[in-house]
Amino acid sequence: MRAGILYNHIRKDERLIIAEAERRGMEIVLLRDEEISFPLESNPYEVDLVLERGIHHGRALETLKILENFGVRTLNSAACAEICGNKFLVTEALEAAQVPTPRSGIAFTRETALQMIEELGYPVVLKPAIGSWGTLLAKVNDRDAAEAVLDHKQKLGSYHHNVFYIQEFIDKPGRDIRVIVIGGEAVGAVLRKSAHWITHLDQGATLERCEMTTDLGSMAVSAAEAVGGEIVAVDIVESERGYLVLEVEYTVEFSQFSPFIDEQKVAVRIVDQMQKASDIG
Repeated sequence: MRAGILYNHIRKDERLIIAEAERRGMEIVLLRDEEISFPLESNPYEVDLVLERGIHHGRALETLKILENFGVRTLNSAACAEICGNKFLVTEALEAAQVPTPRSGIAFTRETALQMIEELGYPVVLKPAIGSWGTLLAKVNDRDAAEAVLDHKQKLGSYHHNVFYIQEFIDKPGRDIRVIVIGGEAVGAVLRKSAHWITHLDQGATLERCEMTTDLGSMAVSAAEAVGGEIVAVDIVESERGYLVLEVEYTVEFSQFSPFIDEQKVAVRIVDQMQKASDIG
């Protein structure tokens, strides 16, 4: 099989995947998103399948769409990338599949955003509809803070600041859970702990081992199915209502969670899924 890997930078994750794929006799074609281009009438890249490993959502999404139009099998699909790249679409997909998730909504003006915040009840979290790594999040504790944050966003003026994605604040126990799902199976989980309400490694969280219970794995798999994801990471929080799914990411970073998640096992399972996808077509 001739497999393409769409990427920004070759990190440890990609090196592990490439090594396992080449061990199985796959021919790997590296497609760096900063260097590729497409004449739209023909595909210049002769590959049977492309594994998406980039960190630039816009480049990844459009490339996946183009490749699929040329008949190339992609992991994940463009449809999955489009959903996972937009928090509102993830929420819609989870709600449609009846996967528990925090109460959320979207508004387009300062006035309607304030109304929705009041309906959800303080505190709430304002997030960019498109964004990652725990950036541009704001916990809003009262009306004064809501008015200030919304005013600032309107003045900033970009698309990201004029679509208001609003989510109830979940008083989690100082941690959340990242679960990796590949091919319909939860293959690893890790706790991310922080005294701050944002429990993300880029925001200073620390890691601990997480037991993969039946309920936890089942919820993660249901979330992956809801967004059509074959290789995804699911973020889950514990609440008074039980487990709730916060987000689903379609570009799975995994070596940073070692040794709490077996990085070699994840690489092997990703290559397994590549072979399965190629066989199915």
